[in-house]
Amino acid sequence: MIFMTENPDGNICIPEERSQLVLERLQSTLNRAYRNVPFHRQRFEAIGIEPSDIQSLGDIQRLPYTTRKHLSENYPYALFAVPLRDIVRIHTAPGTSANPTVSGYTRQDLRTWESIVATALRSSGVTPDDILQISLDPGLDTWGRDYKSGAESLGASVIPNTLLSIEKQLMVMRDYRPSVLVTTPSYARQVAVHMEHKGLDPGEFSLKKLILVGEPVDAAQRDFLETKLDVSTWQHFGLSEVPGPALAYECDNHACLHVNDDHFLPEIIDPQSGVPLPVGEIGELVLTTLTTRAYPLIRFRTGDMARILPGTCDCDCRLVRIEWRPERSDRLIRIRGVKVHEEQVLASIATALGAAPPQYCMFENSYRGKKYLEIWIAVDDVLFSDEIKMLENRMKNVRDQVQEDTGVPVIVRLKERTSIIAAKLA
Repeated sequence: MIFMTENPDGNICIPEERSQLVLERLQSTLNRAYRNVPFHRQRFEAIGIEPSDIQSLGDIQRLPYTTRKHLSENYPYALFAVPLRDIVRIHTAPGTSANPTVSGYTRQDLRTWESIVATALRSSGVTPDDILQISLDPGLDTWGRDYKSGAESLGASVIPNTLLSIEKQLMVMRDYRPSVLVTTPSYARQVAVHMEHKGLDPGEFSLKKLILVGEPVDAAQRDFLETKLDVSTWQHFGLSEVPGPALAYECDNHACLHVNDDHFLPEIIDPQSGVPLPVGEIGELVLTTLTTRAYPLIRFRTGDMARILPGTCDCDCRLVRIEWRPERSDRLIRIRGVKVHEEQVLASIATALGAAPPQYCMFENSYRGKKYLEIWIAVDDVLFSDEIKMLENRMKNVRDQVQEDTGVPVIVRLKERTSIIAAKLA
């Protein structure tokens, strides 16, 4: 029988036979961060704590949280815990300002991440007999490389992530006969809607599995995709900042996500007060890296809402289980799996226009299953000319700048101030 060990607040939930290993890895991470990252050392000193004071998993609650704002403020390399000569890969992700977040990997980090992704794929039924097609937006390009490495380590064939039109993606899907598609729920829906619109029969394709990443998927979405595409679906959870995909994944039961708690320590907190919540309650997911050498993160507030599920799964896996919720605790907008911050978008608009717009709003929208970021900007005599061509060029500049900075599809529209105010109040 497997027992779970919890701290007094009932938040840390790790199988008893692994709790000592997790604690040792946590202490190693804290020591490395304290010695090598001034940001972490200064925060420890500010509250009068040293890494040696963390003697149990519950003691982690004595430490402060890390947020995306901290990542942007320490751009580009100030959070690295190893010299740059030891970094073999550098990734960027959208931040909370004009600065992106930058994460790095050592060779050991890459081997660890390859193993993490391979484990998640294996749990999703991927074998050496499969052909894996990866279709992700530019904002998730780094995940495409991770899925490629993980699948290749299993011996599966891989069609790497390539920016193609949906018609070309379907041509590849039909002619190359992939059995597994790694994509976001939004893009999978777009594929399903497009196939139906074109009268394409799923039976003409060899696709058997969808591995859905970047966004949570509910039962109705799942049923739609499985029916329209004649596939089974599997959910993976990841973060570009932690950094990478598949740090939690589904088993055969499809009843939860298993967190790789050998590598990440999960907590659930009240997003308003920051107080840890007991097992079973819904709150914000907080993660601490346990094995990442280059880029350790301590109590990183993900903004994702989730709950740790009590007990163990009927499968053989004894990792901590979570339910991933659709809502968020922050101001990020999730577009096709890419998290976009309002302040970053505003900085991109200001770069394109030369000044911040007086009134604006942004939201997710969709057409024929394709999701995109829609931006409304108020017509302003200072920023915009009366000439149609000039207006079109400036709107195109804004669209191109935001798309380049965020990696998501964008539509920009000019609106009256009253329309924007009404949209914000709605």
